[in-house]
Amino acid sequence: MSLTPIGADEVICRLDGFDAIIDARSEDEFAQDHLPQAINWPTLDNQQRQRIGTLYKQVNPFEARKRGAAMAARNIAAHIEREVIDKPKDWQPLAYCWRGGQRSGALSLILSQIGFRVTLLEGGYKAFRAAILRDIERIVPSLRFQVVCGPTGSGKTRLLQALAALGAPVLDLEALASHRSSVLGAILGLPQPSQKRFDTLVWDALRRFDASQPIYVESESKKVGDVVLPTILVNAMRQSPCLNLQLPDSERVALLMEDYAYLAEDVGYFCDRLAALTVLRGRATVERWQTWARSGELTSVVEDLLRRHYDPSYLQSMQRNFSQFKDSKNMVMNDRSSAAMADLAQQIIDAERTR
Repeated sequence: MSLTPIGADEVICRLDGFDAIIDARSEDEFAQDHLPQAINWPTLDNQQRQRIGTLYKQVNPFEARKRGAAMAARNIAAHIEREVIDKPKDWQPLAYCWRGGQRSGALSLILSQIGFRVTLLEGGYKAFRAAILRDIERIVPSLRFQVVCGPTGSGKTRLLQALAALGAPVLDLEALASHRSSVLGAILGLPQPSQKRFDTLVWDALRRFDASQPIYVESESKKVGDVVLPTILVNAMRQSPCLNLQLPDSERVALLMEDYAYLAEDVGYFCDRLAALTVLRGRATVERWQTWARSGELTSVVEDLLRRHYDPSYLQSMQRNFSQFKDSKNMVMNDRSSAAMADLAQQIIDAERTR
């Protein structure tokens, strides 16, 4: 039998060395957040966990433990029959649950009795979360960032994607947050991750970067939709060198019409989102935008949004928050094409290599 408990700091150092990472919590707990690459083997599923919790409170803990043990034993047996029978003897998993270790401990004990070398995360997910928040504080100061700036619709996200396609290190915070970082940035049908999940995704990205290379990142604010960036990351980005992406206004409008094409299919939703700008831009302006949208004049809405809302707000924000924006290098593009983005990305990479 081999069952080894280790702390969260050691786990995050060894995370990529396990053959499997098993989350023994319920489905809802797993969905809220989990370790990178973890698989979910609930010792108690959502309904069972609720039922045992009610029994614990309304009857007594002893009765709850008996019923819970029977459910857990059946679930663990099913996991083993489904997932473990074909595993070789040298298979080495990591297991964890919430904090106390009862759910992952039961699973780990049986796996170790079979003959597998099992590692148990002491303190469970709660300890892991505390460890990654500390680790973000350690990692960020060791990295250097290159901030891609530019007004709304200038193609910042597309440039990041082009840089990534050429092998450059990119931190795409909007992709991690499932949001385009504006009042119209919610992506229909794609909910944002929880704050805890977002933090884990950011940490998982940060830990993989080579500190000798610049990491390209977009000039985000403190929040991307409903999730909040780590403060130390925001501060580092705001003190970093900037690239100022420029694209003709007509190309910016066309790019936004492509990226937000789904809004044309749900004009009611578009108008509801525009209403959120009433405090900033006034009722008359917002109602005019809504009228244009309902009449199918979406291009007019986008043009006016850029002129009256996005461009002034963005420039003020950049000048106020990004200390090196005034010294940023202008990157001028004539069109929004994939070829143009790839060419500019290559120029940026080549310039960095010759520094």
